[in-house]
Amino acid sequence: MSTDLRESARLSVAPMMDWTDRHCRMFHRTISRQALLYTEMVTAPAVIHGKRAQLLDYSPEEHPVALQLGGSDPAELGEATRIAADWGYDEINLNVGCPSDRVQSGAFGAVLMKTPDLVARCVEEMIKASPVEVTVKCRIAVDDQVAEEVLPAFLRKVSAVGVTRFTLHARKAWLQGLSPKENREIPPLDYPLVHAMKREFPHLHLSLNGGVANLAQVQEHLAAGMDGVMVGRAAYGEPMDVLGGADAALWGQGAERSPFDVAEEMKPYIAAHLARGGRLHQITRHMLGLFHGRPGARGWRRVLSEGATRDGAGLALYDQALAQLQR
Repeated sequence: MSTDLRESARLSVAPMMDWTDRHCRMFHRTISRQALLYTEMVTAPAVIHGKRAQLLDYSPEEHPVALQLGGSDPAELGEATRIAADWGYDEINLNVGCPSDRVQSGAFGAVLMKTPDLVARCVEEMIKASPVEVTVKCRIAVDDQVAEEVLPAFLRKVSAVGVTRFTLHARKAWLQGLSPKENREIPPLDYPLVHAMKREFPHLHLSLNGGVANLAQVQEHLAAGMDGVMVGRAAYGEPMDVLGGADAALWGQGAERSPFDVAEEMKPYIAAHLARGGRLHQITRHMLGLFHGRPGARGWRRVLSEGATRDGAGLALYDQALAQLQR
C-alpha cells in the first residue's frame, strides 16, 4: 500500500448498498479531502457481464477511492479485478461481511467466513490481476463460530497469500433469523477482540468497523492502537460529526469544515449533473443529514425531501432549502 493510502485509511467511509454511489462519495469528498471512500459493493458477474461504465465510472475528485467487489469464484473475481483495473481505483476490496439473503444465495459475503481457504484463493487471483492493493472487509465470525478462534485463523490464512490490510466489522453475522439491518445492530460489538487482533498481528494494517458514531470515537480507537477506523451509518446520517473535523484532527490539514461551505461547494457539481440531464434528488438524497443538529435542519430536509424529486427541480429549490437554516 502506498504511504498516502495508508494515511488515508486512518478514516474510511464504509461501502453501503444504495447509499455510497458516486454522488454520495463526491459529497463526502467535499467534506473531507483525506478520508478513504468506498463504492457500493459490485458483484464480479455484474462487472464482467453488465454495463461497466454505469457500475464503475466515478469523478477523478473522489480519489482516494476503493472499489468493493462481491463474489466467491476465484476466476470471476480475477477477471472482474482485471477489468476494473482500467478505471484506476486506488484499492480493490473483497466483501466477506455482508449478511443479506441475496448475497448468501450467491455464496459470498459473510458466509465466506466459513471457507477461509476459498477466500485465500479468491484474493490470490485478485492480487495477480490488480495493479493496486487488494484488501478484505470481514466479520469477526458468523453464526455459532467462536470468534476468538475463527478470526485469527482467518487472518493467518488470508494474509499468507499477500493481503496485508483488513477491515474487521466487530460483530458476528447471523446468516439465518436476522435481517441485514438487524445484523448491523443486534449482535454485540466486540471491540476488545478487534484490538487484540492488532496486537496479535502487528504487521497487518487493521481497521475497526461497527458502531462508531463520531470523530471522537474514531480518535479513541486510533489512540488504542488500531491503524484505521471505518464508519458507515454515522458518516452517512451525520456526516459533519464524523468527517467535518477529520482533516484537521487526523491529518493536521486545514480547519474544521462548515456545512454551509460544503453546501456552497456542492453547487457546481449539482449544476453539472443537472446539465447532463440528471435529477436533483439523485445528489441531495445523500445530503439530508448535512445540517444535523443545527437550527433549521428540519426545514432543509423537508424542502429537499418534498421537492427534489419533482420535474425541473434545480438549484433554485436547493437555495430554498438553504434559506431554511439559521447561520
